[in-house]
Amino acid sequence: MTVRTEKDGAVWTVIHSRFDAARNAMDPDSADALVEQLQAFDRDPQARIAVLWGEGGAFCAGWDLKYASTLADRERFDQDIVRGLAFPMGANAAPRGPLGPTRLELSKPVIAAVEGPAVAGGMELALWCDIRVMAESAYFGVYCRRWGIPLLDGGAVRLPRLVGQGRAMEIILTGRKVPAEEALRIGMCEQLVPHGEARQAAEAMAREIARFPQAAVRADRRTVHESHGLPLRDAMRVEWANGVEAHHQEGADGAGRFAAGLGRGGDFGRI
Repeated sequence: MTVRTEKDGAVWTVIHSRFDAARNAMDPDSADALVEQLQAFDRDPQARIAVLWGEGGAFCAGWDLKYASTLADRERFDQDIVRGLAFPMGANAAPRGPLGPTRLELSKPVIAAVEGPAVAGGMELALWCDIRVMAESAYFGVYCRRWGIPLLDGGAVRLPRLVGQGRAMEIILTGRKVPAEEALRIGMCEQLVPHGEARQAAEAMAREIARFPQAAVRADRRTVHESHGLPLRDAMRVEWANGVEAHHQEGADGAGRFAAGLGRGGDFGRI
């Protein structure tokens, strides 16, 4: 089995393990398994935060090129890729992406724990996550540029939203390596940790997020996703719609705990 989940209370760590075969490159079976595990995470009422980690020192080396090489036959390419992964008309749910969960719109946060290469489709998989924690030795890059394979799984859409159009264009068109330190500096990742500690750090961050009341966490996360690119007034309408019910669910109780804590001499940092 190439995908498994390890659970620590409300934190689920979804592990991709094809390292011996292909540095965690993604084949169809692994893509299906990742989707299944992350959908199960989203459905489970006890699960709050997921960490996505590649076992063996590589996050994901992209699409499995051995599999890609079998698609030279036009009929098979049309069946497996053009028709098999095509977006449907209207608002119908899309099939999984080439890298698996990259088209899922989950209701809960996912943190990427990046060790080693997260390149080509592996970079797209990391960009799908809400937050990226990278080891200092890890790196991104559109390495599929070398093989004539375009970005098909959100990379050309999500990267400009994180780092800006010009910088994204340079990274995409040159296919160069983007080391972890640069990724942090330009906004491709949010935390840098020593080699070998990405999973541990991502799980620590996940536990920190999981301790908060979750209706507000999910409402704010949803607003960030849904309001991107909207005019200010429209974006604020989205924020209001997402936040007002969460406030009703949790806000009064939270305010009461806050007030009680101040009354006992508590400070803001510990509440």
